[in-house]
Amino acid sequence: MTFPVVGMVGGGQLARMTHEAGIPLGIRFKLLSDTPQDSAAQAVQNVVVGDYRDLDTLLAFAEGCDVITFDHEHVPTEHLHALRAEGHAIRPGPEALVYAQDKGLMRARLTELGVACPRHRLVTGPADVSRFAAEGGAASGSGYPVVLKTVRGGYDGKGVWVVRSEAEAAGPFRAGVPVLAEEMVPFTRELAANVVRSPHGQAVAYPVVESVQVDGVCDTVIAPAPGLPEERATQAQELALTVAAELGVVGHLAVELFETPDGRVLVNELAMRPHNSGHWTQDGAVTSQFANHLRAVLDLPLGDPRPRAPWTVMANVLGGDYPDMYQGYLHCMARDPQLKIHMYGKDVKPGRKVGHVNVYGDDLAEVRARARHAADYLRGTITE
Repeated sequence: MTFPVVGMVGGGQLARMTHEAGIPLGIRFKLLSDTPQDSAAQAVQNVVVGDYRDLDTLLAFAEGCDVITFDHEHVPTEHLHALRAEGHAIRPGPEALVYAQDKGLMRARLTELGVACPRHRLVTGPADVSRFAAEGGAASGSGYPVVLKTVRGGYDGKGVWVVRSEAEAAGPFRAGVPVLAEEMVPFTRELAANVVRSPHGQAVAYPVVESVQVDGVCDTVIAPAPGLPEERATQAQELALTVAAELGVVGHLAVELFETPDGRVLVNELAMRPHNSGHWTQDGAVTSQFANHLRAVLDLPLGDPRPRAPWTVMANVLGGDYPDMYQGYLHCMARDPQLKIHMYGKDVKPGRKVGHVNVYGDDLAEVRARARHAADYLRGTITE
């Protein structure tokens, strides 16, 4: 019996955890990794070390793969079309993935579809930013602050600036790349709607979650989002399913959302791959985002996305000044036998995502406290 080979471009933790989800199914992996030390390269047997920006490298890597998928959105769009032209199955395809690669195109397409987004416009320089700000008529009179984003390449707060004047707006343009201006949305919290869609159109939606950000990096995810009215949760799920269908997404789609004080839900970002806001599904859902992403790209029937417990909390473990996190296992596991620890095999550096913990149960306050304690203890910010 021959099992398919999934070619994964990118060697980060998302690839590592997707590979893990494929092991029980006998799915074989081939990995294109930047270095042999990358998170997934430590776990996958068949590793090709090379540059995903080089077309010849991609074409050679694709040989022998039944389908190509990704743990990041940075492969040049023209290379994806070239792979498709050579007969390789690319999922998600370049026609969909471009909307996760290019924020300007994403905003234009979502607006076309009638999806609510922050007010936005591509801008050409600091003076143009001031014109955009003035068009908003904010309470400040000037329309500032304004959020500026590089059109391509930003993540985890990188490539994003909050500027409060025309002088501050000069910085993002020094790199010589296109810049998108957006209004500063006065949101009450950030949400995420995670869905998975297969080539033949089957789709599933996970519960909408609350995503807590600290310094532009995801810190905690609560599933489901507490206090979210059922009608608004359903609206967010339907929005994500509509975006997936209209853009032709195959695989996992994360739709990051702003919930505003007046009850609106606005789209912030799209990610067409497993996502930090879905890590809770590894232990808190019947079928994880990673398993369902694999099922989708292989066109297998999708698994049940329902939660296993009333509440699941995921807390990211960030690097600090305490490099030997393994020593923390004894305390954390003894204190909480239900705790699930997921480490990525990364060197510990301050502020770097090196793992996460999942905790589930019936009482949200208790579950959240358990997750926070474990993440902080592993990082070394608490010692008892």
